Amino acid sequence: MTPSIRDLSSLRLLPALLALTLVTACDRGAPRGTHTGPADLTRASACALDGMLLADYPGPKAQIRYENSEHPDFFCDPTEMLSLHLSPEQRRKVQAMYVQDMGQAAWDAPQGHWIDARSAYYVHGSSRHGAMGPTLATFALEADAQRFVGEYGGHLMRFEQFTPELLDLHGGALHDSRM
Repeated sequence: MTPSIRDLSSLRLLPALLALTLVTACDRGAPRGTHTGPADLTRASACALDGMLLADYPGPKAQIRYENSEHPDFFCDPTEMLSLHLSPEQRRKVQAMYVQDMGQAAWDAPQGHWIDARSAYYVHGSSRHGAMGPTLATFALEADAQRFVGEYGGHLMRFEQFTPELLDLHGGALHDSRM
C-alpha cells in the first residue's frame, strides 16, 4: 500500500513536533527568573540592607542569589551577608552565595573575581577595613589568605565556622563621614 499525500505531510511535521517537545522539556529545568552565577557590580549597585552604593567603598563585597529571583541581593561586605544568612529570621531559599577573591581584586575598588562563599577562605579580625569598618577578607586560595594574615593580622576561618555571635554589624556606618 502506497502512503497518501496526507500521511507524508504529517511525517514532515514529526521533526518539528519532536524539537518543540525537547525545548519545552529542557525549559522546565530552571524556573523563570532564576539565574545562576554571580552578577557584576555597577555604579548603581546598592546594598540590600542599607542602600549604600557599593562602588563608593573599599573591601570585598558579597551577594546572595535567592531561588526564583531575577537579581541577587548585594551586600557592603561578607560580614553583612553572613549575618543575614545565619539569622534565625532568614527563610528565603538560597540558590548561591558569592564573595570576592581579594587575592585577585583590588581592595580599594574591587570588581569581579566572584567565588563561592561556601568554599572561600575568610580572614577574621584583620586591621583592614571595608565599607562597614572591620570586615572579613575573602580568598579563593588558602595561600593568599595566609599572606594577608601575615601582613594585616587576623585568623583564617571557613564558612561553616561562623556563628551569629562572631559577626558584629556595629561598625562602619556610624563612623562614615561620607553618609
